[in-house]
Amino acid sequence: MLARLGTWCFRNRWKVLAGWLALVVVVFGAGAVIGSAFDGAFEIPASESRRGFDALDEHFGGVGSGQSGSIVFRAEQGVQDPAVQSAMEGLFSRVAAIEGVSVTSPYEEFGAQQVSADGMIAYATVTLAVDIDMTESTVIGQTIIDEAPAMDGLTVEVGGQALAPFEPPQSEFVGLAFAVVVLILAFGSVLAMGLPIGVAVAGVGVGAGLIALISNLQPVPDFATTLGAMIGLGVGIDYALIIVTRYREGLASGLTPEAATERALDTAGRAVFFAGITVVISLLGMLLMGLSFVSGLGIGAATVVAVTMLASLTLLPAFLGFAGHRVEITRWPELIAAALLAAALLGAGLGLRPLLFAAPAAVLVFVAGLLVPALRVDVPRRPRRALRDSLAYRWSRLVQSHPWTGVIAGAGVLLLLAAPVLSLRMGFSDEGNFGEDTTTRRAYDMLGAGFGPGFNGPLLVTLVLGQPSDRDAVAAVHDAIASAPGVANVGPPLPSDRAQPASAAAYLIQVIPTTSPQDRATDELVELLRRSAVPSAVAGSTLAVSVTGNVAVGVDFTSYLSGRILIFFGAVLALSFLLLMAVFRSVLVPIKAVLMNVLSIGAAYGIVVAVFQWGWLGGWLGITGGPIEPFLPMMMFAIVFGLSMDYEVFLLSRVKEEFDRTGDPVGSVADGLASTAHVITAAAAIMVVVFGSFMFEDQRIIKLFGLGLAVAVLLDATLVRMLLVPATMKLLGRWNWWLPSWLDRALPRIHVEGQREAAPDAGIAS
Repeated sequence: MLARLGTWCFRNRWKVLAGWLALVVVVFGAGAVIGSAFDGAFEIPASESRRGFDALDEHFGGVGSGQSGSIVFRAEQGVQDPAVQSAMEGLFSRVAAIEGVSVTSPYEEFGAQQVSADGMIAYATVTLAVDIDMTESTVIGQTIIDEAPAMDGLTVEVGGQALAPFEPPQSEFVGLAFAVVVLILAFGSVLAMGLPIGVAVAGVGVGAGLIALISNLQPVPDFATTLGAMIGLGVGIDYALIIVTRYREGLASGLTPEAATERALDTAGRAVFFAGITVVISLLGMLLMGLSFVSGLGIGAATVVAVTMLASLTLLPAFLGFAGHRVEITRWPELIAAALLAAALLGAGLGLRPLLFAAPAAVLVFVAGLLVPALRVDVPRRPRRALRDSLAYRWSRLVQSHPWTGVIAGAGVLLLLAAPVLSLRMGFSDEGNFGEDTTTRRAYDMLGAGFGPGFNGPLLVTLVLGQPSDRDAVAAVHDAIASAPGVANVGPPLPSDRAQPASAAAYLIQVIPTTSPQDRATDELVELLRRSAVPSAVAGSTLAVSVTGNVAVGVDFTSYLSGRILIFFGAVLALSFLLLMAVFRSVLVPIKAVLMNVLSIGAAYGIVVAVFQWGWLGGWLGITGGPIEPFLPMMMFAIVFGLSMDYEVFLLSRVKEEFDRTGDPVGSVADGLASTAHVITAAAAIMVVVFGSFMFEDQRIIKLFGLGLAVAVLLDATLVRMLLVPATMKLLGRWNWWLPSWLDRALPRIHVEGQREAAPDAGIAS
């Protein structure tokens, strides 16, 4: 089927190209008309914090339950100075005039609590309507910055993630620049380099547009597009690289371009389809969590991967039809233009403006090469090296001659790197992780200095009366909370009916911890209040008390995901095992693959914990130590496990192909590794840099994903594929391909490298 699809796309390349251009126009046209509705708010699972927010909605008009931010200001002459007050009240009035925005000023009747004890720092609360999306809230934040009064001794900052400035990511340009260089080195051809780049860009572009449209139907976090671009660029270049490599092998064997395309799609195309479907299924498995925030991330990433895979299987064969035999030819002007293009991309990614002039220079050089015949000089090609003269073949033989050393060394390193996972603490980081040069971070620090670190994450305690006599227990709850360790300040119980407090049906107490929102001690305070302080105070009454607020939501969200993450891991592992067993007709190969992938992912988790939780190298990355976002391990697992299946299938299918042809369980491993090592190395190098380049972004979550995915791919392509796989396959020999006969009959037959011709007595059955 894929072979026929490749042939059709090759023959109808103009139709395919027109179809993709039409798809781009439709997707982005619809995006321009409909727009996006990204939503970064967490859906609160059924929990105490959810009950607390329900009480806020019912009795207090939703106070504290919507998106909000703050205008924090410091005045050396004191915030009560008439000139300061006049300037700030003018700012508050202009902000409150924005549709969907309300401002609670420290200069109002009950605003004294919004002024620090020394009178130098104050804040106004900015509350946003529920229908304001991320783009609008970012504009509002920038408007506040632009409208802030300029006065000697007065400093104004904007706090809150909802109002945080957002800059579109540029890091993908760094990855593309590196991809240009690596692909030219791997292929020795500029045209061959351009094919994977073009496919990846097309897939990511359409996928990003679809994510924006999907956000109108399904809550999707604001960083889902950046995450999708990160994954899409990596897998898009990866998939196209594998197919183009097979195409060039077909040309080298004497096939016509059309026949080479057909074979490439029938072999490497199957591996790409299999790997892509595995990634998509793994990501969509996040829907099982039952939370819209997590589901939005999974759907967004799966959409980009699916579109990129489709581009690899349809648009790439069309490109090959245009390229033909020219894919093997590179002229000096093309090579120079490609180098200039890489420099321009690097400049765009790193903000190095002088390098941007390389882009028009690249165009001029390329056009000159087309117009001036004297410049059309071919770049000499490297002679092809015999398979068994390659470094990869010799390395495989070396590992196979000392298999136990390879297994112990590889597994030992991975286990050592994974050790920090034992101290993994999941939770949500606070605004103290923003860059020190951002207004969000400066507002956070200013509030901490004026009101204490816990002020940035207050707890809200709702008390709903079941009967009038419960009113006596309200004071007891207040006193119990005030005496709890870790509490800096407790506000008075605020009745839901300010006009007639005696008839109020509910009360609200604000609790300021002594520690910051992301501090472990703050989570422990939430647990302490829920477990002992509050229950002892309400004993004998029907008072319904809920400890809520953003910190409490984080605690409940983390607990909810932690209780389901092992189920998710088990489902992905079981699916991968069954698919690999059907593909390779083996029991031991999929068991090894699952175990090795778990090791490499565990090692990546360990490095993430050491850097982002312990704070190692945090100064270089512009971060401070904090908890690991609870959805990250699940997302990383789904993405990395799917990506590792790509390398697994590509390598082992070649090994199985050689084993079926020769029946040699040892030589087939060395031959398979030698024939795929250069592709896996190039693909992994590109993905490592594409993922790693996102560590240049400002958002901590994106940095975390970038490092985790880059490390996971690096370990998988080196320690696992180049060390553990040949070592373990040497130890197992023919038992690698053992499959009970009854299971062989029961399993469906899935060929990911085309039809194979089996050697006599090639396998072991029982």
